[in-house]
This record gives sequence, structure tokens and C-alpha cells, in this order.
Amino acid sequence: MEQQYSSRSRRLLAVLLFSGGATLIPGAVHAQEALGLGWARNNVNGAVFRKNSVVTHRNEQYTAYYDSVGYVMLAKRHLPTGPWQVQRTRYQGKVRDAHNVISLAVDGAGYVHLAFDHHGSPLRYARGVQAGSLELTDQLPMTGQQEKNVTYPEFHRFPNGDLLFMYRDGSSGNGNLVLNRYHPQTKQWARLHSVLIDGEGQRNAYWQACIDAQGTIHVSWVWRESPDVASNHDMAYARSLDGGTTWQKSTGEKYALPITMQTAEYACRIPQRSELINQTSITADAAGTPYIASYWRPAGAQVPQYQLIYLAGQRWQTAQVSQRTTPFSLSGAGTKRIPIARPQVLVRQQRGRSTLYLLFRDAERGDRASVAQCADLTQNKWQVTDLTPGTVGSWEPSYDPERWQRDGILSLFVQRTGQGDGETLEQLAAQPVYILEWKPKAISKHKSQRLATGSSEH
Repeated sequence: MEQQYSSRSRRLLAVLLFSGGATLIPGAVHAQEALGLGWARNNVNGAVFRKNSVVTHRNEQYTAYYDSVGYVMLAKRHLPTGPWQVQRTRYQGKVRDAHNVISLAVDGAGYVHLAFDHHGSPLRYARGVQAGSLELTDQLPMTGQQEKNVTYPEFHRFPNGDLLFMYRDGSSGNGNLVLNRYHPQTKQWARLHSVLIDGEGQRNAYWQACIDAQGTIHVSWVWRESPDVASNHDMAYARSLDGGTTWQKSTGEKYALPITMQTAEYACRIPQRSELINQTSITADAAGTPYIASYWRPAGAQVPQYQLIYLAGQRWQTAQVSQRTTPFSLSGAGTKRIPIARPQVLVRQQRGRSTLYLLFRDAERGDRASVAQCADLTQNKWQVTDLTPGTVGSWEPSYDPERWQRDGILSLFVQRTGQGDGETLEQLAAQPVYILEWKPKAISKHKSQRLATGSSEH
């Protein structure tokens, strides 16, 4: 049943930011009225690895979140300014576990696909009963294989409207990456790989993935040797030019599958106990050049910093984005309470160059949603803009990839969230869920604030 809010309730829920109105002014920030109140005692609605929290098909935009008691809420609106239709589904998730995110996609035929409530548990997947519908089917299998121990479900959409589904089969420190592909014409899932990246029973890969405008799949990952996050190490890379069937290194050398720690290409070598975080983001520009965002503590330093790893010609380089001054340590199991968010990296062409954007949240900036942008990586100068006027708690950035790629507009899922350390909860009441919109204003590569200097090659 569709939720209906009175105009007074909508005014109370509305979040007013820096600018309003129907027309997106470059550089200004706009926020839609809040959709409703979302569970906020941990970061299950705000985790960075929600692939995706917001999606667009043609002129319809969709989002999903858990409400205050854990029901899955689906919503859609007609772009650019239509009102949100919000529907409470029949499904509930175990929201006390911050791993159990909702991942959302819309295929090329306009059907919603939704996976939710996974942490080493059986697949929970449903799709719309018809194109454009917010009503979901009963729970469905995909291939029926390796669907009893699912964690970190992700959807990605190919340019032709097919879907890629990725998940971990196994556990932290001992798991493998599984890939499925969905064909809207047949409404069937097919298995691409039962084990694409093999932990060999000793470790697992924590990955991030994207599909670029040409349909190339880019995947990068860190290895973890045990359930302890401090055992994260290195950043590896692979790509597929044929929809996920075969895989190669950045040099074009073909991988023998499955990929292992010994056979992987390394974009950056990072030792264990470097405060290297897992599950961040990767993107690619119009030329198919990959960019990977993460954070770790550089050798000899005391403070973790945001880092950008990218391919320049035939060589991998690393640019330090931030100059943070507050140290912290990653160790132990479970979801951590961390003073910075895992970053999202985006890219757009500007005057023949790739302009890079890093979305983040940092306690040093008052835990606001912020974006750093750089017009020229050879200069490595970054200009930072705060997108929210106040705190978003432990939130991490997730956004609408289709709208960004098509229109150059950032549609960012925002909700203030709490997060206790090691899967504990904060006593935070349910908080408004809304979509923030921002259209970047072109910046001069000579006027950017210099936040970091130099780059290092690997």
C-alpha cells in the first residue's frame, strides 16, 4: 500500500538545504522532500556498498530503504521534479546487522530488482511484478546454485539493459566472488562464474566494481586474511571486455580463472595493518581508464588518508587526496565506528580532461556529506565542497549511477545514521531519508585548493 503523507507531515519531514527549485543550478545543492523516516541506529541504510541505493530508468528514479521497524520501503518519482510515491513492501530485514543492506536495480525493460538482508544467509531476492511497479514478487531464486551463504549483493547495469549480480559465497577471510547475469528478454539469470576470485580457503576478496559506458566491467579488490579488518592488504585489478566471460589485466594479458593472490595484477601494494579499508569504489572515464578510491595509512605516517589509484598510460599511480590530522586504527571484526566514510569516486569529462570527484564524510569537517573535486590529476589539487549543512552521523555515500552517467547530476542518498563499534547500536531515533541533488560547477585547474601534493607510481 502506498504511503500518503499530509502536506503538513511532508513539510515537517522536508530537509531544506542550500538551494531549492526545479532547475539545478551548477554548484548549488538541492534536496527533495523527505520520503519518510528510516532506521538509524546503525548504518544499514547508509553503507557505501549499497549497489545501488538510487537508480534511474528513462525518466523514472527509484530508491529503497528500511523504515523505523525494518520494513523494506520502495519509492519512485518522475524526473526531474515529480513527487515521490512511497510503498511499504511485505519484506522485513534484520536491520540490527549493518551488513544487511538493500541493493536495487532496474533492468532495461523497466523491472525493479531488489536483494536485501544478507550476511552469510540464503539469497533474498524479488523483482517487480511488472515494468514500473513498486509491488514485488514472492522471493525468487536466481540460478539455484550457491545461494545459501550470500553476503554483499551488488547489481550493475550493462548499457544494453542486462544486469550483473555479484556476491560473496563464504565468510570473512574465507570466501569467493560469484557472478550472475540477467537477460530481460528471457527474464532468466545465468551463472557467469561460480568462483571468479578465489580465496583458496585462506582469505577472501573485498571488491568494488563498475561497468563503464562501453560495457567493460572493472573490478578491484583488497585481500583479507582473517575476520580482522587489520589483515586487509594490497589493491588488485581485473577487467572484462566481453560481459564477464573472460578476464584480463590492464595490460591485456588474459587471466587464467579463477584469479588468486598469486596471479592477480596489483595496482598498489599495501601491507597488512596499514588501516586499509575494504569495499570502497571504482569508476572509469570515457576512455575506459579505471580510478579506484580508498583510504589507508601511508608507510611511515600516523594518519590514514584518502587515496586515489589510477592508470596513467601503462603505469598505476597513487595520489593522496586528503591531508587529515586525526589518527585512528582499524582492528577487530564486525562493522566499525570510524571517523571517516569509505569514499565514492566519480568522473566526468571537462574540456577534454577527466575531472575527478571524491564523495566522503569526515569528522574533521563536522561529519557532513562532502565532495572533493580535481580538474587535473597531474597537479593533484582538490577543491572541497560540503553538501549538507550539518552532520550525517556515520553515513557513507551512495548515489544514482545512471543519472550521473547520463545527465552529470549527482543524486545522493542521504540519511543521518548511527553506528556502534563491532555491530553495536546507537540510541538514535529514526531519521528522514532524502535524495540530495548536485550538479558540479566547472572548476579551474589553477584555482583548486591544494590538499595533497605529488603522486607515486607502482
